[in-house]
Amino acid sequence: MDSTFWAFVSLILFLGLIAYLKVPGMMAKALDKRADAIRNELDEARRMREEAQQLLAEYQRRRKDAEQEASEIVQSAEREAQAIVREAKAKTEEYVTRRTAMAEEKIAQAEADAVSEVKASAVNLAIAAAERIIVERADASVQKALFDKSIGEVKQRLN
Repeated sequence: MDSTFWAFVSLILFLGLIAYLKVPGMMAKALDKRADAIRNELDEARRMREEAQQLLAEYQRRRKDAEQEASEIVQSAEREAQAIVREAKAKTEEYVTRRTAMAEEKIAQAEADAVSEVKASAVNLAIAAAERIIVERADASVQKALFDKSIGEVKQRLN
């Protein structure tokens, strides 16, 4: 019996011992456990990827909504600013119109006052001239009667 025979017998005994101890089943179980663990990790990764895609879609929708809301706020602010400008312009025009009317009224009043002063001065000057002429041409009693009559007429016209 040579060493090849004993090596063959050792191999057979070793394979028998492995079969008796169910090492191939243990190895298969270990490989199955490993395959299940990998499968579970893949399923978990797939589930996490789907969640991430859903979150991404949700955030993109929220961003779009926020952009739209910001755009609406800007448009609203622009409309309000235009309304304020229109209102300020209208108030300014109204103020200018009112101030112009007041200035025209003051000018008209000043003209009327000036005309009244000129008329009063003319009347006073006419009275003085009439008085001088009457004094030079008439006697004292006639002068007094004419003077009183003239003054009465002037006072009636002024009132």
